Amino acid sequence: MVNLGLRASVAMRVSALAAALLLQIGDAIADISQVPSTPPPGDAARGESIVFSRQVGLCLLCHSAPAGDPRVQGNMAPSLAGAGARWSAVQLRQRIANARSINPESIMPSYASTDGLNRVAPAWVGQPILTTQQIEDVVAYLQTLRE
Repeated sequence: MVNLGLRASVAMRVSALAAALLLQIGDAIADISQVPSTPPPGDAARGESIVFSRQVGLCLLCHSAPAGDPRVQGNMAPSLAGAGARWSAVQLRQRIANARSINPESIMPSYASTDGLNRVAPAWVGQPILTTQQIEDVVAYLQTLRE
């Protein structure tokens, strides 16, 4: 033990605190290392199935798309046709994750957050509408819509 001019009992307490702190810092670093620094790449085919799904994305309740039966597509929100030409991947991701960050009056739900969700079935409490991977898949699909 290094002698810092402290009594032995104080020095031992300081050593114990330092060891505990290093363990906590190590745990925090291990937790951070598990989080990817960039989102995983999206898969456009999976994204298309999410957009057209009436059980997962529900996008076509409000939006129309350049494919599929127009009779079962919405008209309350902008068409998804040309979305990839109008917005970058970053802008699309932000709109999907939290449209209210762009337009506070938006009626589009935040697909990445649980804030403000009401009357949620018990199985879904605390879970976002879409996972990070699903959002990336939808972004990849929307990026293909250039016309």
